[in-house]
Parts: sequence; structure tokens; C-alpha cells
Amino acid sequence: MKQTVIQLTDVWKVYSMGEVEVNALQGVDVHITKGEFVAIVGSSGSGKSTMMNLVGCLDLPTRGVIFLDGKDIAKLSESTLAQIRGQKIGFIFQQFNLIPNLTALENVMLPLEFQDTPAGEARKKAIALLEIVGLSDRMHHLPSQLSGGQQQRVAIARALSNDPEVILADEPTGNLDTSSGTEVMALLERLWKREGKTIIMVTHDMNLAEHAERRIRLKDGKIVKGE
Repeated sequence: MKQTVIQLTDVWKVYSMGEVEVNALQGVDVHITKGEFVAIVGSSGSGKSTMMNLVGCLDLPTRGVIFLDGKDIAKLSESTLAQIRGQKIGFIFQQFNLIPNLTALENVMLPLEFQDTPAGEARKKAIALLEIVGLSDRMHHLPSQLSGGQQQRVAIARALSNDPEVILADEPTGNLDTSSGTEVMALLERLWKREGKTIIMVTHDMNLAEHAERRIRLKDGKIVKGE
């Protein structure tokens, strides 16, 4: 039986907008097992961004329970949760979120430094990761000197820096042209099939979602049954 990595049980997320309460998620049950490629899909306003934040343990539920590796995240201190999250989950964002005044190499080294990896070891590992994503010849370039596709590949290398079990990708091709998007999806598939990474991808694009082995579709904060 495969190990459950992340589990959401009867999860609600309610936002107060003045006197109005908005139910962004309503009674969501999800479990994601080690080595799965799962796509969370839905149109704008469906609740998928809220779910991404909860699945990535970046936010706490209003009601319900979220387990990360069997631990209830609401019972962990913020520093403990941040450390576990940093070790377990690698984040890839649509906007790349690279530090503009750091080179590609320095951007990839950053999470390693946050985990107190010695500088020499961090540098060596970052170089190896940039080679994996095909950017060994661009490692000393700033983000502004790289194409969108290259920046996203740097972001993927950075997400892999602490060898996380889970890669959480939010619209990973949203700011890319078709060719670069195809390259990024091929890279994610390789990480899933060859490296055994658990991939959780949030997207509104059903064509992109076809790459996943399982799709969770959200509508009005609820999971559409039968998906």
C-alpha cells in the first residue's frame, strides 16, 4: 500500500469579507500518495488557488484537518512547519519568483543556505541541478538575462534543491510560450517517472491536466464527484 504524503479531511476555508463570509473550500477530502502525479483543475474562482495553499501547507484550514506525512499541521509551530515544508515540498510558481539581483546559481543555492547547508556543498549541488535542467551554460546569468522558459527551469532546479518528496507546481507553464511550456512539462514528467517525485499541479488548462495520472476538479469550492 502506497504511503499517504498529504491528506485533507473535511477541509473548509472561509474568508470574512466585511460582514460577508465566503466559503472558498467546502468539505474537501483529498489524499495524495507517494509517487502520484495529480492535477488540481478548475476555472477561476473554483477554489484551486486556496486548495494549493492548503495542500502546500502555506495556510491553515478554517475547519477540518490537514496531515503532512501523518502530522496535523495545525498542531505544529510555524517554525517547525516551515522546516518540514522546506524539506518535503518544492514550490514552482507561475511568476518564477526568482530573486532579480541573484544569478541562476545563487537562486538555486538559496533554499540550501536556508537549511544551513555548507556553502561549498550548496554550490556543488546547485551546479548539478542546473545541469539536470539544461542550464549549466547560463548559471552565472541574472534572471533578466534569461528567457521565460529558462527562468522557469531555474525555478524547477531551485524547487529540487532540498530533494523534496513533493513538487507543487502552480500553473507552471502559464507565462511561457508553447515550446517552453512543452519543455517544462517534459521535465516534470521526467521527475515523476524517473525520479519518483510526487507531482501536484494546479492548472485551469485541461490539456495540461492530461499529463497527470489523476485529476481533482473543483467547482465552487467543492470537488466534482466522478472525476
